Amino acid sequence: MQVLAINCGGSSVKYKLFSMPEERVLVQGRVEGVGGPETILHHLDRTAGEDELHKPLPRGDYGQALEEILKLLRPYPIEAVGHRVVHGGASLRRPARIDDEVLATLKACCHLAPLHNPANIAGIEAVARLLPEVPQVAVCDNTFHLTLPPRAYLYGLPYEFYERYGIRRYGFHGITFSFMVQRAASLLGRDLKELKIVSLMLGSGTTANACLGGESVDVSTGFTPTEGLLQSTRCGDVDPGVLVYLLRQEGLGPEALEEVINKRSGWLGISGVSNDYRAVEEAARRGHERARIALDVLAYRAKKYIGAYAAAMGGIDVLIFSGGVGERSSSLRREICRGLEFLGIELDAERNEKGSGDRLISSPESRVKVLVVHTDEEVMIARETVKVLTGKDAGGARQGG
Repeated sequence: MQVLAINCGGSSVKYKLFSMPEERVLVQGRVEGVGGPETILHHLDRTAGEDELHKPLPRGDYGQALEEILKLLRPYPIEAVGHRVVHGGASLRRPARIDDEVLATLKACCHLAPLHNPANIAGIEAVARLLPEVPQVAVCDNTFHLTLPPRAYLYGLPYEFYERYGIRRYGFHGITFSFMVQRAASLLGRDLKELKIVSLMLGSGTTANACLGGESVDVSTGFTPTEGLLQSTRCGDVDPGVLVYLLRQEGLGPEALEEVINKRSGWLGISGVSNDYRAVEEAARRGHERARIALDVLAYRAKKYIGAYAAAMGGIDVLIFSGGVGERSSSLRREICRGLEFLGIELDAERNEKGSGDRLISSPESRVKVLVVHTDEEVMIARETVKVLTGKDAGGARQGG
C-alpha cells in the first residue's frame, strides 16, 4: 500500500510517501512559508535518484500547496492519506478514518488548538477535493496521552469547567512520543511494558512525558501546548496570577495576551536574541548574559520534570532525548543530566559529544539508559493509517471520554 503522510501546521506542509508495510520512503518534501511572501516547495524523489527540487510557489494557502505537491506525486498511485492532527479532544481515542462525523469532531476542537487544527483541517479538505476516492485517516497528537488518570489530567479549577468546556490536561507531541518509546525499547531489546521512561521532545516546541508500561501517565503540555517546559516562543509554566496582573497592568485583551505567551516568550522572550535555539546557544557562548539565563531556565525545568516523573512512576529506567534541539545540543543534554546521578543517570562524555543518529549516550555504569532518538512522525502516521484501513482498529476510534 502506498500511503501519503501529511503534516500541515504553522506555515508549512511536510509530507512523505511510503510503500507499506516495508516503510520505504518513495518521496518526501516540504512547503515552507505557506501564506507568506516567499513560499518554497522542496521535493525529493528517492526512487528517481534526482537532486532535491526547490520550486518557488505563488503566495497561497494549504490547499494550493497540496495541489502543487500532488502534481509532483502523479506518477505514484496514492492508496491512502494519513494526517497529523494536533487536537482530537477526548472523544477520538484512536486514529480514525475521516468521515463527516470525525471531521466535525476535529472542527469542534479548533478552539483548543487554534494555531494548528484549522491548518490540519485545511489539508484534509484539500485532499478530499483533489483525491475524492482516496481514504483519509486522522492521527491525533493528543491521543497517546488519553491514558492519563484523572489525578494527572484534572486542574484545580471548579469541576464544572471540566464538565462544561472540557478543560483538562490533554498533552501534545503524542505521535512523536509513541515513536520514541517504541524505538527505545527496540534499541535496548526490552519489552516496552516493562519500562519506566521519561522522554524529552526538545524542538521549537518542547514537551516532557512519563511513560509507564507503554502508556502515557503524565505530560508537561496541558490544555494547550503552552504549558510545561520553556519553548522557543511559548512561556511554559507560569503563575496564572501573572497573566491576570498583565491583563490589568498592560491593558491587554485576550488576543494580545495570547500573543505574549505563545509568540513573544520562551527563550526568545528571555534572551531577546532569537527563537532559533542555535542562535541563542551561540550568543551564550559569546557571553550574552540573558541568552545564558534562557538556556539555564530550559535545562532547569527539564531537570525538574525528570525528577517529578521518576517520583510519579516510582523510578526511571530510560531517559530519551529527541527533537532538533534534543538531538543536536550535547551541552543541553549534559546540563539537564548534571546532578541526576542520584537517580542513576550518568552520561558518557564522549558518547554525548560525538556520534549521530539513534544511540546510547549513558555510561556503562549508569543504571538508567540514556538515549538519543531521531523521531519520525510521518512513519508513525503511515503505520496507524494502515492499521485503521486494514480493519485492525475497526470500531475502536470513538470511545467515551
